[in-house]
Amino acid sequence: MGSNVKRFPSLPRAFLAFSALAFLVAGVGATGVYLVLDGSAAPVGPGPRMAGAEAPADGGDGTGGAGSADGAGGADGTDGAGGADGAGGEWALKSPPQVFAISQTPVDRALAGRIAGLDGVDGVVVLDGGAVAAGPRPLSLLAVDPARFRPLTPPGTAAEDGLWRALERGELIVSSAAQRDLGLRLGADHTVAGRRVRVGGSAPLGLPGVDGIVNPALGTRLGLLPGVAVLVGAQKADSAKVGRGVRGVLGRNAQVVALGGETAEPAPPAPSPTPPPEPERPRPLTYLELYKSSAHTCPGLHWSVLAAIGQVESDHGRNSGPSSAGALGPMQFLPSTWRSYGVDGDGDGRKDVHNAYDAVPAAAIYLCKHGATRGREGLAKAVWHYNHSDAYVRKVLALADAYARSYP
Repeated sequence: MGSNVKRFPSLPRAFLAFSALAFLVAGVGATGVYLVLDGSAAPVGPGPRMAGAEAPADGGDGTGGAGSADGAGGADGTDGAGGADGAGGEWALKSPPQVFAISQTPVDRALAGRIAGLDGVDGVVVLDGGAVAAGPRPLSLLAVDPARFRPLTPPGTAAEDGLWRALERGELIVSSAAQRDLGLRLGADHTVAGRRVRVGGSAPLGLPGVDGIVNPALGTRLGLLPGVAVLVGAQKADSAKVGRGVRGVLGRNAQVVALGGETAEPAPPAPSPTPPPEPERPRPLTYLELYKSSAHTCPGLHWSVLAAIGQVESDHGRNSGPSSAGALGPMQFLPSTWRSYGVDGDGDGRKDVHNAYDAVPAAAIYLCKHGATRGREGLAKAVWHYNHSDAYVRKVLALADAYARSYP
């Protein structure tokens, strides 16, 4: 294997199709944070599918965020919007919520109080949350206080003492669906937001679309957004009506889902008496397989060119941005370019720049459009269009040659 050629990492076995709510952090830090709602469970009222938000100047590092799970420190220097039992316990939520909301800006004590005052509301929780880089697609997380959040989960999950001890130790607890669909190994360390984090357990969390929970200290280190997730209890009220009230408090661009009192995640389907037939074209399990399959999108393009670009741009998804120029994902597309060339490569109904199954074939299409199959000179011009640098072209072509030799 060539000295400059790196081994290809594995891809998850499947991407989780969020059943109700997903929020995506395109970049963690002081700027460039975005939240996305994917609402197959019908968001309450109209609203855009994407809402941009900037981390607040007072709490951009995640410390003292509005309404972190321990109730410490609002972004404006107030006491915070309560954490899991509200400041002083006046907004205590002791059972699973009926409404889940994502706010564009941190929810401070005043906003949480207004939500608590809505007709039928019997509790409010404000949490840090967001999605952090964890391979080809982000991992959606909430930061919670273990003791206070425990009663808000399904009974079987709340009864598992080992889960909550692991959460207290700073380990990641993942939903049953995320653990199953992403192939996360319990007890193993995984890279999350550039940090090694141990997966301490798996259980239904009662919040469709949330991949996992961490304690507040780990949430801060992972760069979760302060005070943007809101859980609302309304045991005896119409959850859709309460959801509309929550939207009225948080603003028209807030993302709100009425959970309808549903607390348990659907059980996995019963095993079939006979195994299903293997698909004709199995889903790629490694970046190497993905580069090879995506090259077919552009007949005549060698897969090693995609591999070389993937290594130079993101080290095969290990560092997926945003770059200083605002490029995103494993193949580092600018948002404007992605709007023109993005594809839904895995058939999940989304064109996700952070999803390698979408980004790699999109890169092949981009190169093809710019003449990558017109000989060596045409390939060099296509790579130059990808990044306007002669040094970049030389590096990519040299790496492509090395990959072709190393993986004949």
